[in-house]
Amino acid sequence: MRNVTLVLQDGTKFHGKSFGYDKPIAGEVVFNTAMMGYPESLTDPSYAGQLMVLTYPLVGNYGVPAFSFEDNGLPTFMESDKIYASAIIVADYSEKYCHWNAKESLAEWLKREQVPGITGIDTRELTKVLREHGVMMGKILFDDEPDNIPEANYEGVNFVDKVSVKEIVTYQPTQIAEGQKAKKVVLVDCGVKANIIRCLINRGCEVVRVPWNYDYTEMEFDGLFLANGPGDPDMCEDAVKIIKKFMEKEAQKETPKPICGICMGNQLLSKAAGATIYKLKYGHRSHNQPVRMVGTEKCFVTSQNHGYAVDAKTLGEDWEEFFVNMNDGSNEGIRHKKFPWFSSQFHPEACSGPVDTEFMFDKFVETL
Repeated sequence: MRNVTLVLQDGTKFHGKSFGYDKPIAGEVVFNTAMMGYPESLTDPSYAGQLMVLTYPLVGNYGVPAFSFEDNGLPTFMESDKIYASAIIVADYSEKYCHWNAKESLAEWLKREQVPGITGIDTRELTKVLREHGVMMGKILFDDEPDNIPEANYEGVNFVDKVSVKEIVTYQPTQIAEGQKAKKVVLVDCGVKANIIRCLINRGCEVVRVPWNYDYTEMEFDGLFLANGPGDPDMCEDAVKIIKKFMEKEAQKETPKPICGICMGNQLLSKAAGATIYKLKYGHRSHNQPVRMVGTEKCFVTSQNHGYAVDAKTLGEDWEEFFVNMNDGSNEGIRHKKFPWFSSQFHPEACSGPVDTEFMFDKFVETL
């Protein structure tokens, strides 16, 4: 293992060893407090452009499953078609792995996909620095290549455009009740996780996956779904304009088509509803974020992965908060007071993570 140094934007340095692909890399350094799920997290497009720090100390002990695909084109065990995180940073990488579903080690996978991984870092101390300062840019440098210094930007980059599909993709439902016709859902792909599509097709929906800036307002369909994605939602004004156009058209109808959003989808729907977005100090990336459904005493444990949040005070008068975060009071979803338009900042499909809130898909499908 080659010696590497993680250099943060403020000059703080952490020394470790390379166990992944050997190349220097730069990106936004963020931390995830989940205890498991590194195959799903690494392949989540929402991590594009980021160096992912795992606070749980032991990583790699259950290996990596086969990167196989189902007949419908969805990956069987991953969340997309490749690793999207720029690098992974861990305290203690386990070279030996054991799991019934493992086909290779984490190191083998990272090297095959040319993604750096570093171990031997005090990730608890690193997390304390990030919590105190806030997320910041960082560089992974090889000690024996002092002049090979990478550069990268996170602010001002439209990562959604980088990860979204370029052409329309259609997924057929896995099952439909006898005598029923499949409901057609347009899914705006901002960096969608595979399990979101799976949760829809498993509920009898035909999913039409369109690029993030595609104008779907003249298409024939039954409901609109706004997916998750990476980066700053303020870079996605084209998507917001189309959502506004769609809502204005549907508001004139007696029965408007339903809208549901997840994560980035919550932020884009909120922007279309008049709200502003702000960047969280260090984001929510974990499997244990507690949220409360507004107006009730119902609380849920949720999986989350986002660095931005909606300023609920700036929502239009026809909208209200749907969920709030019990840790910091930030917005976790919105809903229209009259129409079947709602969203969640957390991930109800939660792969990996708790599935306490998968009812959000049921709620959406019931309104179609």
